[in-house]
Amino acid sequence: MADAGNMVPMRDLRDIWNSGGTAVGAWVLLREPLIAESAALAGFDYVSLDLQHGLLSYSDLEGMVQAVVAGGSVPLVRTPWLDHWMIGRALDAGAAGVIAPMVNNAADAERVAQACRYAPQGNRSIGPIAVGVRQPNYSATANDRVLCIVMIETKEAVDNIDAILSVPGIDAVYIGPSDLSLSYGLPPSAEQKDPVFLDALQKVYDACIRHGVVPGIHANSAVAADRHALGYRMITVGYDLGPMQTAMAADLQVGRSLQ
Repeated sequence: MADAGNMVPMRDLRDIWNSGGTAVGAWVLLREPLIAESAALAGFDYVSLDLQHGLLSYSDLEGMVQAVVAGGSVPLVRTPWLDHWMIGRALDAGAAGVIAPMVNNAADAERVAQACRYAPQGNRSIGPIAVGVRQPNYSATANDRVLCIVMIETKEAVDNIDAILSVPGIDAVYIGPSDLSLSYGLPPSAEQKDPVFLDALQKVYDACIRHGVVPGIHANSAVAADRHALGYRMITVGYDLGPMQTAMAADLQVGRSLQ
């Protein structure tokens, strides 16, 4: 283990939330550490590494987390599912928190919350190999610092939101707008504006206020202000793949004009 002089300070999104602020984040789908570090250096409060739909594998994760930390941001990991072992491994690699998909009921939420914390608060197995090098006191502080974030992506989850948020240890929710839209029979979209969808967002926000949980949402720059106006305080606005494709297509158009 490293000594205290080599300790890398661990940032905490709670500092933003406790001061009444909103955490603004980036989402990384590609397996290139330089992209993750660049997102962090750009100034995003958190950079989420997507193991569910992104191209990253676990073997990429530790280096990607290091890149985010080196850039000065908070590394989060969206896990592929609610698997206990993957939640633990993501945290052992140095993720400051996990975003767990498709949490539909209190049992799902309990499963995630338990996996995020050591006994007696949870059942996470101890062995923080990578993060322990950077944080020598990690095991003693992890239960207070790790962020347990559950994704709300279905009508079932919205209907069960109070039961989900009654589970001890849930720090934030994170709306998945495309899956939530599909669940209500709407086209998948991060920019969904259907009244039925907006009503669901309001229900989740109201429940978060009742239970003292931070409301978060997957968004983009086009709707970020609207989601913030609804009270959401964890908002993803930056991405790697889509903007890269858009910029390259625009540059191609310039090039084609020369022919």
